[in-house]
Amino acid sequence: MTEQRKGRITKIIGNMVAAQTDAHIIQNEVAFILHGKERLKSEVIRIRGNLAEMQVFENTSGLKIGEEVEFTGELLSVDLGPGLLGQIFDGLQNPLPDLAKECGFFLKRGVYLEALSSESKWEFTPLVKSGARLRAGDRIGFVPEKIFKHYIMAPFHLAGHLELTRISPKGSYSLKEPIAQLKDEEGRFHDVFLKQTWPIKIPIQAYAEKLKPQEPLVTKMRLIDSLFPVARGGTYCVPGPFGAGKTVLQQLTSRHAEVDIVIIAACGERAGEAVETLKTFPEIIDPRTGKPLSERTVIMCNTSSMPVAARESGVYTAVAIGEYYRQMGLNVLLLADSTSRWAQAMREMSGRLEEIPGEEAFPAYLESRIASFYERAGIVRLRDASIGSLTIGGTVSPAGGNFDEPVTQATLKVVGAFHGLSRERSDARRYPAIDPLISWSKYPGFIEEKQEDRGHQILRKSYEAAQMMKVIGEEGTSLPDYIDYLK
Repeated sequence: MTEQRKGRITKIIGNMVAAQTDAHIIQNEVAFILHGKERLKSEVIRIRGNLAEMQVFENTSGLKIGEEVEFTGELLSVDLGPGLLGQIFDGLQNPLPDLAKECGFFLKRGVYLEALSSESKWEFTPLVKSGARLRAGDRIGFVPEKIFKHYIMAPFHLAGHLELTRISPKGSYSLKEPIAQLKDEEGRFHDVFLKQTWPIKIPIQAYAEKLKPQEPLVTKMRLIDSLFPVARGGTYCVPGPFGAGKTVLQQLTSRHAEVDIVIIAACGERAGEAVETLKTFPEIIDPRTGKPLSERTVIMCNTSSMPVAARESGVYTAVAIGEYYRQMGLNVLLLADSTSRWAQAMREMSGRLEEIPGEEAFPAYLESRIASFYERAGIVRLRDASIGSLTIGGTVSPAGGNFDEPVTQATLKVVGAFHGLSRERSDARRYPAIDPLISWSKYPGFIEEKQEDRGHQILRKSYEAAQMMKVIGEEGTSLPDYIDYLK
């Protein structure tokens, strides 16, 4: 690290730190604040002249004006490679079990571990020969990971046509050993490893075509599959008041949905809920394989007690991992719980940046941020004609169950299905507590449209009859209305 890539702290407001520097810095690059022996990770979120404003992913207590900041010149990135499945990460992709072994019950700030063990050996099998013409994202070989073939692909950041100049024979290799070499159109050589890194806020687009979601995703929950279907590669949201069963519904979906990989982003969840998820998932038996469900699951865990900046990085890290497995032709389901707490983190940081607030003090760019997140879902045709999909389902926790608040409304503008939970149904112990009178879906399902409309019509009539019976009682209700109520 040269002197030109350094700066000094000039302002500290909560977990937002401003540093003055003469270095050429870029938006969203990673910086480290040097506090004694600690190196606190942060991300540049705004640049004004020679002032860089950063969100710190750690507790900032004890930091002082004048302390040194190192700028890395690298964007906040995720490690992609074999070994992700079955892992539990925090928002910065630190493996939490390893972090607990390192630090004990109370995690220390400034401790960052490698997401994937560089010492582990993987049995690599090549699929192409030297001299092959490739492009970014094309498959070079594979290693077995749990029940899947984990394809090793040409690095996503390489542009144009690539020539494979060398490839290793079948054998065991670690993540640090190069298994191939590529030459780009400008004659530069690039080593290929089992692992690659990718900036979390940039979508992976190494595919031939993005398709329109049409095929229904089977969740094996009758209410969803019949009346409010979700398409494979589509988006949906589950808003509802606290305690209405959002997390339970997501766990049921992850267990029974017909997908290959499940990624759970616990964003700002209460610690009790996160602990329950971490305890139950290893014990849940996958109905498809008869093995623990955790073998095809990746969990990103950010509790409400962790720094708010890590919530945003956790959501983007989860979606980047989802896109990576989609590139292998797999069907991926990403469950974000809850996007409201991510929005609250944005509001907190926006206030510290002194930006002009929007509705309910959320930033004016709230809608565009939520839209850009859900737009990373989709079903894609890869260059070898295989199909992969990433389905995104996010829960929303509106205060008091008010669906007119900004986060819910911004989400409804971009998703394809809306599964609204109601307090009345959850209090009556009717699970899933999806209210069929307010929920909707734009996706085609298994039932013909005419029959689906008929089902909605019966539900509306039944509700009207029930409301009337509350006023006039059963005795004053006509027989046809009572039959509608029973339906």
